[in-house]
Amino acid sequence: MLIRIVRMSFQERRTADFLAIFEASKQKIRTFPGCLHLELLRDLDKPAVFVTYSHWESPEALENYRRSELFKTTWAATKVLFAERASAYSVEKLETVTT
Repeated sequence: MLIRIVRMSFQERRTADFLAIFEASKQKIRTFPGCLHLELLRDLDKPAVFVTYSHWESPEALENYRRSELFKTTWAATKVLFAERASAYSVEKLETVTT
């Protein structure tokens, strides 16, 4: 399993636009083949900064999504709202610590 973390900083006046894009696309992304989990997070200290946190079956599943028309149109609409370039990380879970 691959975990994808994408940090996006938006123009403050455009956050509502981003939230509308996410609302319209979140179920399509979540049900895309290979997507196991999707969350949207907001930075408490910087309310114009959002993070998507998603789980993918494999690197290939994420790449299939990134090559899809869904990603291309969603990303094109989203990136014009940025205040700065987004940063993305692909990681793997090594351990979960429980009590």
